[in-house]
Amino acid sequence: MSVILTLQVAGDATALEQYARQHAKTFHGVLEAAKAHGLIAHRFYGSEDGGSVLVLDEWPDRESFESFFQEQASEIRPMFEAAGVTEQIEPKIWRELGTDDAYGWGA
Repeated sequence: MSVILTLQVAGDATALEQYARQHAKTFHGVLEAAKAHGLIAHRFYGSEDGGSVLVLDEWPDRESFESFFQEQASEIRPMFEAAGVTEQIEPKIWRELGTDDAYGWGA
C-alpha cells in the first residue's frame, strides 16, 4: 500500500511560485527524477495567508521517497530557500489506516 508524504514549512508561497516560473526546467527535472523513483502524485500548496508552504505527495513506499530526496537534495534546497524557508525540512510519512470508510481517490 502506498504512503502519503507531507511537508509543511513557514515560507512565502508566492515567492515559491515565482521561483518555479523562473526555474521551470529545474522543477520539471526534479519531477522527472521523482517519477523515476516511483512518485504517484505531487502537489505544492500555499496557505491562504501566503505564509506557509505544504508539499503533498503519494509514494509507493518510504524507501522510494528517501532515495529520491537524497538524490535531489541539492536541487530541492534552493526551492525552499527562495521561499525564505530557514527551518529544517522534515517530511512526515503517513500510512492509510484500515477504517473501512475510504472515499474518493479510487477507493
